Amino acid sequence: MSTMKRTWLVIAQSFVLKCCSVQSLRHRYIGTMAHPLIAVCQMRSIADKVKNLEVVTELTAEAKRRSAIIAFFPEACDFLANNKKDIITMAEPLTGQTVTSYKEIAIKNDIWLSLGGIHEASDNVEKIYNTHILINNQGQLVAAYRKIHLFDMDNKDTGVRLVESDYVLKGTEIVPPVQTPIGKLALSICYDIRFPELSLTLRNMGAQILTYPSAFTYQTGAAHWEVMLRARAIENQCYVVAAAQTGTHNKKRVSWGHAMIVDPWGAVIAQCAEKTGIVVAEVDLVLLEKVRKNMPCEEHRRIDLYSKMGC
Repeated sequence: MSTMKRTWLVIAQSFVLKCCSVQSLRHRYIGTMAHPLIAVCQMRSIADKVKNLEVVTELTAEAKRRSAIIAFFPEACDFLANNKKDIITMAEPLTGQTVTSYKEIAIKNDIWLSLGGIHEASDNVEKIYNTHILINNQGQLVAAYRKIHLFDMDNKDTGVRLVESDYVLKGTEIVPPVQTPIGKLALSICYDIRFPELSLTLRNMGAQILTYPSAFTYQTGAAHWEVMLRARAIENQCYVVAAAQTGTHNKKRVSWGHAMIVDPWGAVIAQCAEKTGIVVAEVDLVLLEKVRKNMPCEEHRRIDLYSKMGC
């Protein structure tokens, strides 16, 4: 074996050992339950806000029973209507009864809630905002992010037409990560997952946990859901938490489900089955820092060149 080949073999073996130590560290901590627990929730919203609120109430109580510090709920956890008129009519401001009820649930269970996105009424009588809100365990609204990438699909081949911009206004701001009991939490929503520029921006702003509360269509979910969630975790070296809608909502809409939590190494550490329910997992920031140290991608990023490429 040549000297050069031996050198590269040593480097490769060293890297594998480091990676294995990261995985061993993760498994050891999961075994001892030394870190805060989070719950990712899965539900099937319908066009009935009262029944959907009952589900949120029940899943939050279950998350608390399982010692979670924060529970994550999917996009459209408030309701999922099947026409523009009902969507506009049913939307509420963030000071409305639905958000007030969420605050009461958080206080009662002494738990943080991530709810995203809910249908937020706007000054525009024809459109609303799709808004991801974060409520702390004292019932305070600590952050609100309005979805900046809208899902517009009008596919004649498949017959799927979901044009979000028909009734939703684009958000205009990337919300900085919020300091929470589990780390620095970044807010995004569903279709945002297809734009790694957003997750990279949030990572550069200090994010340790990325969130993608979603209502993925069945077809796109089957093809892309897990691979994109794992990619966002790997490339940003962050935890990724993706609450999800599941099942048949109405004659027009079926969601993929498979809510999951992915660790910074890209491993799926918790995943829901196809029904309403929750799964829990630990957030281990020691592991996160270990991954970032052993694979120092941020030190190698060529931001001096990206701007020249129009990025």
